[in-house]
Amino acid sequence: MILWLRSLLFYLFGFTSVTIFATAIILVIPFTSIRTRYSMGVAWCRLIQKVLYLLCGIRSQVKGLENIPKDPNKPLIVLGKHQSAWETFVYLSIFPKELCFVFKRELLYVPFFGWALASLRMIHINRGDRENAREAVAAQGKVVLKEGRWIAIFPEGTRTPRGSFKPYRKGGVRLAISTHTDILPVAQNSGAIWPRKTFLKRPGLITLSIGPVISVQGKTEEQLQLEVEAWIEGEMRMTCPGIFRPNAFRDNDSFNLRSGYEESTVFRRADCSDIARGRSFANSRGSQAPRGQRTLDL
Repeated sequence: MILWLRSLLFYLFGFTSVTIFATAIILVIPFTSIRTRYSMGVAWCRLIQKVLYLLCGIRSQVKGLENIPKDPNKPLIVLGKHQSAWETFVYLSIFPKELCFVFKRELLYVPFFGWALASLRMIHINRGDRENAREAVAAQGKVVLKEGRWIAIFPEGTRTPRGSFKPYRKGGVRLAISTHTDILPVAQNSGAIWPRKTFLKRPGLITLSIGPVISVQGKTEEQLQLEVEAWIEGEMRMTCPGIFRPNAFRDNDSFNLRSGYEESTVFRRADCSDIARGRSFANSRGSQAPRGQRTLDL
């Protein structure tokens, strides 16, 4: 009952606050730049994270901050796992550059939120028309990268149930190759705490991992796709190995790119109940983050 009440309070606050912030963004459109309006959106995202912790007990930590390039002018395409709504507002508060999401156009029809979102000039697509969607990402993506913004894409195309694998769409790697833009892979176990299509928000720790930059230099579309899939899906299995079906990934040797992650004994085999109780794998072993790895508790 308490869990249900806390989740209800969070949704009430979320709906109220997003309406207020979105209205403010809409009102200042004639007088502000995209960057200013984006900053207002980031402020809302950070507020939501704090309320999510206070009301629902959901904490989060970021690993691999050292993998974010130090060069502010380096263009990047962020490709991430998508299990929950959580990552859609956390990404904005983590990355130092302005992000341009590729999202379904139906979001533009959501009152207030969609109208404010439209003012940020991100890339919206019609998922029912793949050909036009592919062309929109390719054409608009080149413009966005020239403007100095990073592009964020969820290559699975939609939120997926935890423990499952949905074949990655190739729009992200195609854009990366055509624009000679490197890729930053991201994985998070948000589905263990905030599963898709659920009302209840369970207390616990969400871990977001940022991988090393993946270079597009000299790689084919298929090679790049396999490398991105291998890092993200491998990281998901290391973060929460017990819930993945053995055949939940394509039947090939692409995971060898992870240098034999399946043989790694750094992370003990456990199910996601540990994560739901807020125990990180490192803490359960009484150890700290690997040397050189930067972590951030949000």
